[in-house]
Amino acid sequence: MYYVNPTKGRLTAEEMFADIMQFIDANPEARYKVIIGTDSQSRMRTCFVTAIIIHQVGRGARYYYCKKYQRKITSLRQKIFYETALSLETASFIAQMLAANGHPELNLEIHLDIGNNGETKELIREIVGMVVGSGFNAKIKPYSCGASKVADKYTKSG
Repeated sequence: MYYVNPTKGRLTAEEMFADIMQFIDANPEARYKVIIGTDSQSRMRTCFVTAIIIHQVGRGARYYYCKKYQRKITSLRQKIFYETALSLETASFIAQMLAANGHPELNLEIHLDIGNNGETKELIREIVGMVVGSGFNAKIKPYSCGASKVADKYTKSG
């Protein structure tokens, strides 16, 4: 699996993480947020895009994304649960790498493509519970730009 950064192109997971560390180490006194979000789009098959955003609060951000394709998933519930599982898998990897590299204090946020408006409102309690129960902070629309803006942008081209 590889990740794409708009500036640096294709990166392995290790190269992506090294780039994140370089970004953090360039200004270690700054405050950072690490955001993970997944969105999907179904056509002939379903394209899932997971975005990893490292945000230097007040100063900008870097992001990376990876795409994964599955057979066409028509069930909204199944799609949202799979998006969440992909975000949790990525967040666990990033959290382990951050801790191993001296940054266990960086909290990760999982941005979910669900909200109080629309069909996904019935899923909020279950999905947020799944994320919080896994030890991460959960954000829903309109506060979930990692899923609804960054990841969403790259599902359209998939």
